Amino acid sequence: MVLTPPQDKRPSQARRLTRAALLTAIALTIFLAEAQLPPPVPIPGIKLGLANVVTVFAMYALGPGATLCIVLVRVTLGCIATGQMMAFLFSMTGGLLAFCVSALLRRWFAPEQMWVVSVFAAVAHNLGQLAVAIAVMGTTAIGYYLPVLLISGVITGAFTGFCGQFTYARLAKSLQIKPIQ
Repeated sequence: MVLTPPQDKRPSQARRLTRAALLTAIALTIFLAEAQLPPPVPIPGIKLGLANVVTVFAMYALGPGATLCIVLVRVTLGCIATGQMMAFLFSMTGGLLAFCVSALLRRWFAPEQMWVVSVFAAVAHNLGQLAVAIAVMGTTAIGYYLPVLLISGVITGAFTGFCGQFTYARLAKSLQIKPIQ
């Protein structure tokens, strides 16, 4: 009788690192491609945030630790590559706030409800950016922009969330991904 050690169903650390690196590269590529597109609406600061499809997918597929690394690297390299270093503070604050909201909410929402988490994260991102704008400009007068940001956050968050949810549903089985708790 041959005894074999039990097989661990979780991906190895090397496999998780590789997946995180690939997702970071994909997110950065999407970010850079979107930066070349004209804005979807003629309102300053409103964009789809397509790289967040990767972020919301990673939150469920790899967990918060890897997702935080993806966000930090994507924002940093994206701002360096586009030469928008002033945008770094805005993007990083919004990205970290969206990350915190996503990390908190993913415990209560299944992958089939990923779009809901994405909506809250997008709104949090916009609130973070508005807070930075108020601090940088030294005035609360730009707070009038809040309703526009909330509406755009709901719309773009739902769109990116549904894209992430669709991607997760398609890849979860083939990549043997289970939601990380």
